[in-house]
Amino acid sequence: MNIIQQIEKDHIEKMVSKSKEEELTPEIKNEKINQLINRERDFKVGDLIKIYYKIVENKRERIQVFEGNIISFKGKGLTRSLKVRKLSYGVGVERTFPLLSPNIAKIELVRRGKVRRAKLYYLRDRSGRSAIIKEKINFKKTKIKN
Repeated sequence: MNIIQQIEKDHIEKMVSKSKEEELTPEIKNEKINQLINRERDFKVGDLIKIYYKIVENKRERIQVFEGNIISFKGKGLTRSLKVRKLSYGVGVERTFPLLSPNIAKIELVRRGKVRRAKLYYLRDRSGRSAIIKEKINFKKTKIKN
């Protein structure tokens, strides 16, 4: 393990230890760290995902679901983020999520997409039937918890 990977692992350990649970056993802590590190390997560009995002309003906290297609990944390591696009009442909405954000409660894979590009920015110009990504048939549905 090189220095950068060690720093990232230390940072993730700090994120896990700051979570709201009281005391974590070492096994549970290691499991959470591995889930955060492996989070990006479970989905690719073109997949339809649901992101359960924590939103704090005053003293209240709620979870908002954002469901859309992944159109790009950006960054590397701790700063890795993904851009998700959905159509809401005929208007395209894009949102960028940091992959290792503590505000992401879980990410759920709904459907695998069959694409041949790394960035799907061409979907911005499309609407209706031409904006739909074909489905990859053989895959397992996965849930990723924070």
